[in-house]
Amino acid sequence: MIATMDIKITKTQRSRLQDIDFDNLPFGKYFTDHMLEATYEDGKWTNVVIRPYQPLLLEPSLTALHYGQSIFEGVKAYRDENGNAFVFRPYDNFRRFNISAARMNMPDVPEEIFIGGMRQLIALDKNWIPAKKDHSLYIRPFMFATDAMLGVRPAQTYKFLIILSPTGPYYAKPMNILVEEHYTRAAPGGVGFAKNAGNYGGSLIAATEAQKQGYDQVLWTDPFEHKWLQEVGMMNVFFVIDHTAITPSLDEGTILDGVTRKSVITILKEMNVPVEERKISIDEIIDAHKQGRLQEVFGTGTAATIAMIHRVKYKDEVLEFNEKDWILSQEIKQKLDAIRQGKATDTHQWMMPV
Repeated sequence: MIATMDIKITKTQRSRLQDIDFDNLPFGKYFTDHMLEATYEDGKWTNVVIRPYQPLLLEPSLTALHYGQSIFEGVKAYRDENGNAFVFRPYDNFRRFNISAARMNMPDVPEEIFIGGMRQLIALDKNWIPAKKDHSLYIRPFMFATDAMLGVRPAQTYKFLIILSPTGPYYAKPMNILVEEHYTRAAPGGVGFAKNAGNYGGSLIAATEAQKQGYDQVLWTDPFEHKWLQEVGMMNVFFVIDHTAITPSLDEGTILDGVTRKSVITILKEMNVPVEERKISIDEIIDAHKQGRLQEVFGTGTAATIAMIHRVKYKDEVLEFNEKDWILSQEIKQKLDAIRQGKATDTHQWMMPV
């Protein structure tokens, strides 16, 4: 049962849909006509509205700007061959959003606002969903602290918003990855499992330095020995060794519990491919590659879905992978795409109709 509520809707007087070149959609640059906004004050959520997409009026003393109480999610909507709109696994994002909120000492967002509001917003702007291969409507729910004062304490007021962005492929080509040995993304007891803004801001310098060396992103390692693997960029990562899919465990709380990661694990098991969620070191990866046992490496995430990895560099070792060997990852992507586009039976009820 989808939670709903009465939300005041103010429609735009002029749609910007005709201004967008749907044959050239960079990720996260264009936004639909409307957005959802809600305010938290006096211990409850109020003023839940859908209104035309527009700038926000904010105080310079906004606590989110100074102390970083800000979280978000990434969700996607798709259109099937009959033009019907569906959202992929939004309840998983809803649950994870509130896990992030709890870690950042922020209030829960109720289901009727997160899910019900999302559904009404997409229904209003569903014509923005691209009907093209590897395209989708990216959904960005986010919350930030809005107290207008300086002082290190949990805020008393917050804003929750959802904005929508039609988008094409996140990575247009396979990635080259540099193993990060200096900077740290997450440590046990930290916030690695939460989608808070600081995780992403803190990762940028490592990615920038990798790009200067000709690499697209970094493969994060643990903060103590810099050998135990965590994520690739801001995605979960999978290694296929001896036809077994291995992905770093969530046990230490340093890795995001990715919705695409969970979906890939489910599909792999249905394909009778062994899956191991465990600690894995860069030394194991290099040894497996030297022995010809490492078949594929790929990242998984909402933005990219499946991101192929062509090259991994660690110290003086360079591991390269050929496109002809990308068999398992491509089959997974095809199966996910078929479910999202309504071409395969949604046996897990992952697709929420709009």
